[in-house]
Amino acid sequence: MSVGHTSWTAKFLAVVRYEILWNIRKKKFLGMLVVAFALATLSLAGGHILSAITGEPVKTNADFVINSNVGLGGFGFFLFAIVTAMNIISAEFESGTIVPLLAKPISRTTVFLGKLFAAFLTLLATYCFLMIYMNIGGVVVYGPQNNLHLVPLSLLGALFSTLIWIAIVLFFGTLSRNSLIAALGTFGIWLGTNIIGSILGVLAGQGWILTYIPGNGNSGSVGGPPSLGVAVSTGTDSIGPNLINYILHPTWEVTYYKINLGEITSGMTPDQIPWVALYLEPLSTVILTSIAVALVYFMVFVATSWYVFRRAQVTE
Repeated sequence: MSVGHTSWTAKFLAVVRYEILWNIRKKKFLGMLVVAFALATLSLAGGHILSAITGEPVKTNADFVINSNVGLGGFGFFLFAIVTAMNIISAEFESGTIVPLLAKPISRTTVFLGKLFAAFLTLLATYCFLMIYMNIGGVVVYGPQNNLHLVPLSLLGALFSTLIWIAIVLFFGTLSRNSLIAALGTFGIWLGTNIIGSILGVLAGQGWILTYIPGNGNSGSVGGPPSLGVAVSTGTDSIGPNLINYILHPTWEVTYYKINLGEITSGMTPDQIPWVALYLEPLSTVILTSIAVALVYFMVFVATSWYVFRRAQVTE
């Protein structure tokens, strides 16, 4: 029994090593680090760019790091998912390397899990680099930072947020065996949820639907309407910031609003927008729901991809 277990572990690690070496050889990992560095630098430089435009000095911000979501947002998580997963399965079919790979005495399940785990390790290494860089950069640019011990929660949330999109990319890539379709299919879903989200949430007052769709989710606020209160998003992209806010403010309750279109007049300032309160819920409920949604989407899309990969016909 122990020999069989060791044998499976050795095969699994061999696939992981094969995938990581492939990422290094194709400079995929290096490319991810460069993109991470560029996005984080842009986030850190935002204050200076605004200062150059307005002429106002850069203000210290002791909460910049814990509010930065590791320097990424919804598009950043989506982008890293595309780069990480768009060709981990489809490229093997496109290049024909799937034939010698599956000819080895390794099950398709082991190949699939090894590749998925290698993608996770690549993503984890990139986000750890990003977190360290944001911590140092935040202190240098915006002064001493508060609650840096909570930053790992941002890392955890970023992994959750990105793994959903990785599962979706993997699904399209395995189903189509085409890296371009994997990227475009996922981009279509991301774009659709963002466009539909802004319409359903702000104008129709039906943003609760977005709570169960990966992405930004529904938008609410604490302490007043969106123009006055603290903005809170229910989506899977905001798991990290919401976890941090819950640790700091466990009694927060999030209120959701829609715009009363009938009362809008020309010349209104943002503070005069007629918001209508719809309902409220504890921040703890928001977090539990978003984590549950993330896990369900990840498991469903990964399980479907695994099934399709196992059943895929391979021809030379």
